[in-house]
Amino acid sequence: MIPSIVRSLLFIPGNRPNMLDKALGVAPDVYVPDLEDSVPDNEKDNARKVVTEHLEKLHRSQRMVVPRINALETDLAEEDLIALMGLHIHGISIGKIRSVEDIRVVDDLVTQLEIAKGLRSGAIKLFPWIETALSIVHCYDILTASARIVGAGFGAEDLTHDMDIERSDDPLQLAYARSAFCFAARAAGVLALDTPYFHFKDPAGLEQDALNAKRLGFKGKFAIHPSQIETINVCFAPSADEIDYAKRVVAAYKEAERNGRGSTSLDGKVIDVPVVKRARALLALAETMSS
Repeated sequence: MIPSIVRSLLFIPGNRPNMLDKALGVAPDVYVPDLEDSVPDNEKDNARKVVTEHLEKLHRSQRMVVPRINALETDLAEEDLIALMGLHIHGISIGKIRSVEDIRVVDDLVTQLEIAKGLRSGAIKLFPWIETALSIVHCYDILTASARIVGAGFGAEDLTHDMDIERSDDPLQLAYARSAFCFAARAAGVLALDTPYFHFKDPAGLEQDALNAKRLGFKGKFAIHPSQIETINVCFAPSADEIDYAKRVVAAYKEAERNGRGSTSLDGKVIDVPVVKRARALLALAETMSS
């Protein structure tokens, strides 16, 4: 089952017990204890131990817990999975997925561990990262390669590295890749989750970046600092103006239907069936978030 609301996903360095404890005081939609990029190579074993010890506490927060494990190419992924698999996680995030075969390998490992640990079949979900040129080209096939996949991360830093280009703040730099990713995720029926915004002391920049991502079709965004969570949550929730306009659209269309018309106008714009469907979907999302 796809979670209906995943706006903010907070990375927490897995080798920092103080930061894992501190994270319990903030409110992302998803905790992402990290064993990969935020952990130096000589701390990988320690991070695995520390995260495992904190899973129950994170789980008790009643927020989703989705640890990010090391990529398959590192030969650490299986050890990470063995340590983390259990009732205290919703799923697993894994970086640098390049192909359908990568997903099948991860799916097989998770399936074997579900059996070994007595978990319900299919209980553990997958959140792969799409962050190479090859994975962008094959994104839809990758995201439909396992029924476990409910969301996917767009990794701008690794993608620009793979493309051999310098990462910039220009929104046009990765315009094709970001759009292709969002279309593939939507077609696959999974949540498109945006890359972190690394200027963590620039809330205005974060807001603009998150709103731009929302316009492309992203449904949430990873955070690298607790201070980013509130901004991300607000940006990926319907605004008061959006809710008000959606209500007016629905009301105007109902009035048109009563008068035997299949379309109408509001504020100089045509209101027809697709517009009304979008308005009703937004109102349903707003209702879910408020309950």
